[in-house]
Amino acid sequence: MKTKTDFLIIGSGLYGSVLAERIANILNKKVIVLEKREHIGGNCYSEKDKKTNVEYHKYGTHIFHTSNEMVWKYLSNFCNLNSYRHQVLSHYKNKIYQMPINLETINSFFKKNFSPDQAYKFLQKKTKKYKKKSYDNFEEKALSQIGLDLYEAFIKPYTQKQWGKHPKNLPSTIFNRLPLRFNYREDYFNNCKYQGIPDLGYTDIFKKMLSSKNIQVIINKKFKLSNNNYDVKYLTIYTGPLDQLFDFNLGKLEWRSLKFKLKYKKVDDFLGTSVMNFPEKKIPYTRLHEPKHLHIDRSYGSGETLIQEEYPCIDPKEPYYPINTTQNRELHRAYKKLASKFKNFDFGGRLADYAYYDMDMTISAALKKFDIIKKKFK
Repeated sequence: MKTKTDFLIIGSGLYGSVLAERIANILNKKVIVLEKREHIGGNCYSEKDKKTNVEYHKYGTHIFHTSNEMVWKYLSNFCNLNSYRHQVLSHYKNKIYQMPINLETINSFFKKNFSPDQAYKFLQKKTKKYKKKSYDNFEEKALSQIGLDLYEAFIKPYTQKQWGKHPKNLPSTIFNRLPLRFNYREDYFNNCKYQGIPDLGYTDIFKKMLSSKNIQVIINKKFKLSNNNYDVKYLTIYTGPLDQLFDFNLGKLEWRSLKFKLKYKKVDDFLGTSVMNFPEKKIPYTRLHEPKHLHIDRSYGSGETLIQEEYPCIDPKEPYYPINTTQNRELHRAYKKLASKFKNFDFGGRLADYAYYDMDMTISAALKKFDIIKKKFK
């Protein structure tokens, strides 16, 4: 006998949880949320390390940032943000540089004392021969913006480790996520109005979102189209990868994934910052994370700190970043066409959309989807 519900949502990440919360509390409908992992929250999930009591992000550091008032107004129902401001450093040949590349990086790397205008003109000379009307790949775009020296030091080796591909085989749009500044601003998200870490951690947000009596969350539960035991009155919303939904019938979408190793250092402070890049090929990990720096409002014991080593990998069970090639985009479109044939079935979120979304983009997409659902099923 099938279990009855008004809405069925597969996945308890941001997209699924926001929709579940809105449907349950605004429409007063019953929602079942299926989560294949042993916890809610998707890749935003955070937990406290038992040894140090430091709260860390199990799937990599997540910094909430947005200038979207609608998103902020919604999220502030579930948390307050602390005053953390994200700064990234890069360790290259035993020296520390500012990331993203800014005036401090340029002056330190080239041993200069440029003003902003001088640095701009300096890089213009170095990039002039790489300028084109359009760029076919990541490497072409990067060289046209920062030149060969900075590219080969900080960008090329890091990108190869991160994506497992030569930058010539990656789309130019990926480089658009890397700011270039001709000033000394260190704040990675300096153009965002709201920024910080939820004061009680990310997992607490999801617990509050999914706390309605109209929501039933079932963890450790995989969803199969061929074995669907639910009688859904209105709509099923799927938030996972579409190729997995159809048992890879058309082929597998390519993803890059990450693995993390927890290490303990017998010092109060190991990095002096929350995240540090290691672009050099000889170092196997791409980044080190020291999560105690995320919660600057908390006090921790002395003598030991928690470190996360980040290793890029290919793990189809834990997809992180879509490899946005023409072939993959075409395959995803084919899966979308398959999914569109199902009645009262919808999908969304970074995995289902095969897209790289920041957290605020995911929340915004879910809120807009809810507006559509509200008009249709109220």
